[in-house]
This record gives sequence, structure tokens and C-alpha cells, in this order.
Amino acid sequence: MPRGNRKVHRHDPKPDPKFGSAIIGKFINNLMWAGKKSTATSLVYDAFDIIEKKTGKKGLDIFNKAIANVSPTLKVRSRRIGGANYQIPMEVKKDQKIVFATKWIIEAVRAKKGRSTPEELAEELMLAAENQGAAMKKKEDTHRMAEANRAYAHYAKF
Repeated sequence: MPRGNRKVHRHDPKPDPKFGSAIIGKFINNLMWAGKKSTATSLVYDAFDIIEKKTGKKGLDIFNKAIANVSPTLKVRSRRIGGANYQIPMEVKKDQKIVFATKWIIEAVRAKKGRSTPEELAEELMLAAENQGAAMKKKEDTHRMAEANRAYAHYAKF
């Protein structure tokens, strides 16, 4: 948060080299481990190749559909009011939707063990495109929590 009247300058990461998509660029940056961007890039592109072999559809289309499906519309924020903490449901901003979706997909991939990361990533993206999988469960849990606390929505400050 800036103090006073200063502006916040947003830094948009570079789009990925193959498709020129900013969302894939952000996804690669989030998947990156210990600064190894070329490794993360090859993992994502290998996953796209696996998706194309298994489904016959473009990997980019499956990826975009998976991100759209996993993106949440509601979240809960904790707020202290009169000595009690309330979970207040709030809408998620457009930029944050992509952040949550990528984070949940990557967490789901890293939680799985046994196969290589591109295979796990491809499987999770295909499941998310069909409204299934661990990332979709996380989204549904978040929405369920927001619906359960809908009574406290009047405490949200806009």
C-alpha cells in the first residue's frame, strides 16, 4: 500500500515466448522453483503436448478453459468487529481470480506424487477444464464458505 498520494506502478510480466500469452507467462513464473524459469517453461510446454496427445485439442484452449473454471468469484475475508471475528464474503477482483486459479492448480500438482510434473500438470488442467479435480474442489470449498457466511455480507466495506 502506498503512503500518501503516491501511485502504485504495476509490473506486468513478459508473455511466454511460444504463445505470447500473459496468463501463461504468469503461470510459468508461479510454477518456477529456485529461479529456474527455463525448466518451468519446458514443464508447461511438455504438459501442453501431453494434453494435445490425449485429447486432440489445443493445449492452450484447455489451459484457458481450466483457468476460467477454477477462477473464484467469491472469497471470505476475516474482519474484527466489536470483539468478534467475522468471515465476510467479498467479490474477487479480475486480477486476483487468475492469481487464485494458478496458485490452486500448482498446489494440486505439487500435492500429487508418483508421476512426472508435466504429466500431473496435464492431468490437473484436463480435469479443471471438465470442472473436476483438486483445484476445482478448492474453488467449491471457497464458494461454500462464502455462501455459509452470506449473513455477514453487510459488514463488507467497499
